[in-house]
Amino acid sequence: MKDLGAKHLAGGEGVQLFGLLNFYLEQEQRYQPREKGLILMEATPENDNTLCSRLRNAKVEDLRSLTNFFGSGTETFVLAVNILDRFLALMKVKPKHLSCIGVCCFLLAARLVEEEGDVPPTHDVIRISQCKCTASDIKRMEKIISEKLHYELEATTALNFLHLYHAIVFCHTSERKEVLSLGKLEAQLKACNCRLVFSKAKPSVLALCLLNLEIETIKSVELLEILLLVKKHLKLSDTEFFYWRELVSKCLAEYSSPRCCKPDLKKLVWIVSRRTAQNLHSSYYSVPELPTIPEGGCFDGSESEDSGEDMSCGEESLSSSPPSDQECTFFFDFQVAQTLCFPP
Repeated sequence: MKDLGAKHLAGGEGVQLFGLLNFYLEQEQRYQPREKGLILMEATPENDNTLCSRLRNAKVEDLRSLTNFFGSGTETFVLAVNILDRFLALMKVKPKHLSCIGVCCFLLAARLVEEEGDVPPTHDVIRISQCKCTASDIKRMEKIISEKLHYELEATTALNFLHLYHAIVFCHTSERKEVLSLGKLEAQLKACNCRLVFSKAKPSVLALCLLNLEIETIKSVELLEILLLVKKHLKLSDTEFFYWRELVSKCLAEYSSPRCCKPDLKKLVWIVSRRTAQNLHSSYYSVPELPTIPEGGCFDGSESEDSGEDMSCGEESLSSSPPSDQECTFFFDFQVAQTLCFPP
């Protein structure tokens, strides 16, 4: 605290914020993925029997789509990625089990973060993710993940630091909060989470780099000075700071480039089996126009119900495939198509 100087603290609120920062700093190392496991994953060549960084990154992209589809928050996504990376860095996982593990990480995170009524049913997540496993498979894998992580699923993540830094910065300035969009910063953090390399960065450092780059973009000298004081409080070396800032800058530049394949605002096209299509809840489809109601009477329609059929594989294996059906295409037009795109 003394490093910041009394004149930079905005009364009791500033003291509380830095107290919380100190608490986060004490906790962050405890919830970081094992670096040795991450390095091994990075060095693993791509083949059918080993898990490499490309497969991990693809699974995180799937998690991002799931969280947006079910309307879950950024906190759910970031925590799901944290649980996934901690488990993958600890265990030798076969690629065929990765889909099941990804769904489990999403559900575990959603139960911790979301309101009880907002947590999607397991069967719905299985159908939408097409993970080729049963509810029993999910339950068993959730137990394995929880046990291997010693039931310490709640974690201090880069999102916690990002929100805290944002609050600290505007606690010590008269500038309006709209100047620094927290939504844009969260979107940039999601982009970084989709790359394995950033799982090796300390959450406090990753969040600081994102905020630093955004402040430089808006050219605010006052905000930059406050952030440098926060950096000093972290006792972060220039070498470490500039190393990660450069990587973050390259990641965001690549994402912003036309070469990067990003979701657009067109309708999402999903190809699903006919049996899966029969089981999908009606709210997952585009809503058609209602028929004209006749004058002098009422329209007597009945809602279709979810048949509840289990699109599942056998209980004996997590990797067995369900019977193949003739495939058909359905169009989904929901607001998440827009949220999948990062702000400009």
